[in-house]
Amino acid sequence: MNKLNKAFMVVVIIYFLQGLIHNIGHPVTPAFVTHLGIPDQMFGVFYSTMSLGLVIGAPIWGVVADRGNKKIAMVGGLLIYSIGQFAFAYVNNMYWMVFFRLLSGIGVSASVTLFISHTVEISKPENRAKHLAWMAAALALGRSVGYWVGGFISSNETMVSLLGTGEDSLERIFLIQALLNVVHATMIYLFIKEVKRDITLQKKPNFFQSFKNIKSINSTLLIFLIALIFMSIAHTNLSKYLDVYFNELDYSTGFIGDYNLIIGIVGILTSIFIVPLIIKFNKNLLVLQIIQITSMIAVIYVFRANDFIMAIYSVFMVFIIGQAIFQPLEQNFIADQAEDFLYSTTMGVRQSFYSIGMVIGPLIGGVLFAIKPIYVFDFSVLMMGIGFILILLVNYKLKKNQSHS
Repeated sequence: MNKLNKAFMVVVIIYFLQGLIHNIGHPVTPAFVTHLGIPDQMFGVFYSTMSLGLVIGAPIWGVVADRGNKKIAMVGGLLIYSIGQFAFAYVNNMYWMVFFRLLSGIGVSASVTLFISHTVEISKPENRAKHLAWMAAALALGRSVGYWVGGFISSNETMVSLLGTGEDSLERIFLIQALLNVVHATMIYLFIKEVKRDITLQKKPNFFQSFKNIKSINSTLLIFLIALIFMSIAHTNLSKYLDVYFNELDYSTGFIGDYNLIIGIVGILTSIFIVPLIIKFNKNLLVLQIIQITSMIAVIYVFRANDFIMAIYSVFMVFIIGQAIFQPLEQNFIADQAEDFLYSTTMGVRQSFYSIGMVIGPLIGGVLFAIKPIYVFDFSVLMMGIGFILILLVNYKLKKNQSHS
């Protein structure tokens, strides 16, 4: 294994651990919020506030990283995230919980953004989409293992007795998460290597110019970024409110963890075996369109199926597979627009657009879920439909530009 491959595999392993640690608290959050007597609608507010932190933090950390301080930015952001998660669990005040979720989002946006930009920097252009697929797979598997761990240590009698993580003490899950996150930050500091740059050629971006540091935010790219917002709304609500829906149907945190482990395995197998085949066709936008259509059909069916559990373990996997394919293709499309040495800034812009959907989605989803749970998933289908139309428009404009060139 050459030096570059070793560097990339280190990033993959640490990114997997990030997905694991950051998702330990997810399967217990609905039950934790309910146990505190907080209205169910606040689950959406908590998630949206954290996403707002991503919107704010991503371009800032991107600029800091492109000034040559990527590793320090990632470590600092993760420590802020640990403080936010710990305080969220122990402050016992709904309004302060909202504030600390915002702080968590600002902190975690550093590593969320900079792992991807680092991957782009250490990858040759011809390997970039494949490497991004591996990163997506590592994150998906890490998330699923994290869900499983969170569900296991909060529902298994032995683990509950050992750690004191029963339904009356779910805040300890977040304490464990915060401590593990400090270990994760230490690993980044020790094992992630900064990319050597020719400083004389490097531009010095600032926050107010960060949204201008893509080669050209022309109408085509802007439409794609707006499409990303709508698809983010759909993906976020389908991911987060499925957990809430399971909780509503009285499935245990252990069941939620087990299910998310399975979809993580499906995601990583898709990224390893299917994504490389799709990349060879070089029809990324067409694939994104197909993903939207098939995902819409799958979601409409699943939440109206007579046997919901059978449908969620079978037909819903169409959406899971599509999402695993979607992420590396859209990231690669945007990375192609970045200037040399401004990959972190560019990915900060991309993360901000994506996170806007993560803010809007749960807020609307919380209202819809309170009216009727299935409305959340119908709304997600509508958002995917709008995303599909916008990608069609992007494809049309690209073909038009090529015909004139």
